[in-house]
Amino acid sequence: MWKIKPGSFSLRACQLLLLVIILGGWHLLSRDPKIAFFFGEPLKVWDRVWNWFVVNGDIYRHLGVTLTETVLAFVIGTVAGLLFGLWLGLSRTASAILDPYITAANSMPRVILAPIFGMWFGLGIWSKVALAVTLVFFIVFFNVYQGVREVSPTLLDNARMLGADRRRLLRYVYLPSATSWVFSSLHTSVGLAFVGAVVGEYLGSAQGVGYLILQAEGTFDVNTVFAGILVLTAFALVLDGLVGLIERRLMRWQPRSGETEKL
Repeated sequence: MWKIKPGSFSLRACQLLLLVIILGGWHLLSRDPKIAFFFGEPLKVWDRVWNWFVVNGDIYRHLGVTLTETVLAFVIGTVAGLLFGLWLGLSRTASAILDPYITAANSMPRVILAPIFGMWFGLGIWSKVALAVTLVFFIVFFNVYQGVREVSPTLLDNARMLGADRRRLLRYVYLPSATSWVFSSLHTSVGLAFVGAVVGEYLGSAQGVGYLILQAEGTFDVNTVFAGILVLTAFALVLDGLVGLIERRLMRWQPRSGETEKL
């Protein structure tokens, strides 16, 4: 069976070919006005993106607001989830007490908090950041919590026999174990941070890419809607790529899947 190696030229060529097929099919189908009304036209979508970035340059202010909200929510939610996950993962008593409350908070549809955050923090960026933090926090928290709880008791016993105290256990055993779980959650958290920021802009804002999309929906301008989605997706991929780069640098000690198979 033909196998494609990760990162190879064949893989990139297949990915590019799939993109061409999707865009080509979209272009052909959009020649029907009825389909174009609901799904837009790729050339007009690209024209809108070009005008935003090159001709008019009016996207930069809105994009800067959305990216600021996203990055702040991503950082705050990640740090809070990491600290809280470590605390409850190491403290059985606190975990047992807070478990039903954490489960209840995670089960709550966070979108309903947007109006409350709007009243608390106003219609500026902080109400959007607060909403996005609630999305990022639980993803990171549960992964860190699980990573700490998954540490092998045998490994802990061996470390204690070698004289490791609680601080050394945290640094050399618990944190490395949790780090791999953290990075697996961060790739999801990037998208959720964007979701929280854009949803917050939907519910009350005068700037941001979500605001531009909302205005376009009000006038049934589907091409602008898809242009906004394209811009958000592109920058989400950029942030995800940065997370992946940091992950590769910090997780050099972890064997890759190909190396594991060789072993």
